[in-house]
Amino acid sequence: MNPTRRTVLLAGAGAAAALLPPLPAGAAPKAEAAATPPYASYWYPDSLPSGSPGSGITWRSLKSWTAAGDADLAFNAASVPLAPRFTPTPANSTARSGQARIQSLVSFGPTAGNPSQGSATADYYALTHWAYVDELVFWGGSSGEGLILAPNAPIVDAAHRHGVPVLGNIFLPPTAYGGQLQWTRDLVQKDSSGHYPLAAQLVAVAAAYGFDGWFVNAETSGGNAALGADMLGFVKELKSLAAARGQRVTWYDAMTVNGTVSWQGALNSQNQAFFQAADDMFVDFRWSASTLASSGTKADQLGRSRYELWAGVDVESNGSNTSVSWDAIVPSSKAHVTSIGFYRPEWTRNHLPASRTPGDFHAADDRFWTGRSLDPSRPDASDPWRAPAVSVADRSTVSGVPFASVFNTGHGLRWYEDGAVTSDVPWNHLGLQDRLPSRRWVVRTDGERPAVAFDFADAWRGGSSVLVDGELDEPTTVELYATRLPITVDTVVELTHRTDAGAVNVELAVATAEPSAPGATPPYTYLPVNSVNKRRRGVRAHDGVVVNSVNGWQTVTVPLTGLSGTVHAIGVRLTATDGPVKWRLGGLAVRETVGTPAAPSGLRITAASGGDLRLAWNPAPGDVRHYTLHRLLPDGTRRFLGATGQRAYFLAGLQPQQGESQARFEVRAVAELYTSSDPVTVTHTW
Repeated sequence: MNPTRRTVLLAGAGAAAALLPPLPAGAAPKAEAAATPPYASYWYPDSLPSGSPGSGITWRSLKSWTAAGDADLAFNAASVPLAPRFTPTPANSTARSGQARIQSLVSFGPTAGNPSQGSATADYYALTHWAYVDELVFWGGSSGEGLILAPNAPIVDAAHRHGVPVLGNIFLPPTAYGGQLQWTRDLVQKDSSGHYPLAAQLVAVAAAYGFDGWFVNAETSGGNAALGADMLGFVKELKSLAAARGQRVTWYDAMTVNGTVSWQGALNSQNQAFFQAADDMFVDFRWSASTLASSGTKADQLGRSRYELWAGVDVESNGSNTSVSWDAIVPSSKAHVTSIGFYRPEWTRNHLPASRTPGDFHAADDRFWTGRSLDPSRPDASDPWRAPAVSVADRSTVSGVPFASVFNTGHGLRWYEDGAVTSDVPWNHLGLQDRLPSRRWVVRTDGERPAVAFDFADAWRGGSSVLVDGELDEPTTVELYATRLPITVDTVVELTHRTDAGAVNVELAVATAEPSAPGATPPYTYLPVNSVNKRRRGVRAHDGVVVNSVNGWQTVTVPLTGLSGTVHAIGVRLTATDGPVKWRLGGLAVRETVGTPAAPSGLRITAASGGDLRLAWNPAPGDVRHYTLHRLLPDGTRRFLGATGQRAYFLAGLQPQQGESQARFEVRAVAELYTSSDPVTVTHTW
């Protein structure tokens, strides 16, 4: 996972305003220090009791952390606020809202040396099924690398875009794995006034980095009742301070109230006080049907929701092949008992051979989250793996205009702009991920069901598109988004699409009301899209449709003539006129007008070491989806370097072009509709 020294690496970064003060007009950018790669942050609580961190690991003390002294904060602070969600009518009759929720404990990379801003490989756990997740834990930590982990910006930005809060992880490891009880004592130390200074530090870190709270996992044995009391006091203060900042605390079922470590697999008298002090509790994997039932009952008696208990399901080894007593958690014939806590669902990537492709990963991930049918509107009742889509209603954040998606999953084999390859290096950066279809893939047809998937062989923008591949022997509707988008007289929908094989008539499917029942087809109105394929570029037809063609892709603008109220669902209906068909969807936008974003300002080089540079800039006013970076070459061409949602960027391994005394870089702001601002530039003298 170490970042590669290639100039086309897509990078993400975060910026704290205090660390990136606006540059006065006319001031010359100046490199102030050596440029080093940014990594996700980790700390130990305070002291180094014995031994030392692993080779090459820097000791970092949480107690001494300050935002002003955090050299990588600008590369780790999230830029996307937590989006509000709504729950549409469930996709099937067994998925329920208001009952079981899902927490995911995910290790995206090593504790130390985990790149802040993506890396030059498409082989990455690019989680996309956010619609079923209620809380993500940035899992990790080890005695030799670091115990307290702050999530990096790309992951937080992707999660927030889909309405999912992200928690940092506090891991006090078992003694068998190098855990030292002094670390626990350091964490819960009190000051002279009786407060817990590291509780305040943790809340300050989450606020500076823009994530949503902490997962507390105390598994180091050897404690006593006094330590248990200190830990309880610490969690109470952490929760109080966190709540004041809109943050959360989840407790792991390990340490008991008497300070010993004894995993209960239940909510009971041994951990009840910790559950009461926190927002949620992850119930260890030792649960049984009876202990979960009693846990739910106890939560009810305490005046808490039973769905604030995550029943741990360990999928690290077997993923969707794991045998689980599903009826103990989410029975199909009665109310759910508790929520679900998935431990290490990145199995969907890790179990695949080294030759895996992004397509291989997404096929396995769809199987995990959607089930064997690969269609949440028609679950396979015989499937032993009860996928989340079977039991849990999906959520959406698509509730405001303008809305746009180019179906970018946050990784790819190449980078595309307007259908052309502008970087041929594989990449990953979850912060560039779009809001993605939540129900993958609901396909409604009386004929043969086509294959529908994210595809990485071609794209309009980013790294992926949606590919529909099949005979299409009957009209086929592919549902894309559950929405709450208001319609005005100026509202239009843009589709960017391309037909690679066969011939197909495309219609836009728009529903202005909810389905009549869970699993029912939304009441779609179908509007023509490409019955005008042969009209000249930019010509407005009598029906109001406008077509533009670029690099083989057609962008069609369809007015919502005759519709009013709110768009509740949007999709496409495909009718083949010559099959089999391969049809790509590269972009979708719902808008009224199109504007050009304002440019960022104050682009400067903050550190330089040979061909390694750290760049920073002041944010553009208004809403910005991300920023793009290019290098202007001596021959007048522009080379794409990367994109980021943040306001700082690391470039590695740059080399001067022949005869070049200065390298020139430019940054543009990109708005929701993918329109770009004018550039701001800076030069670097070789």
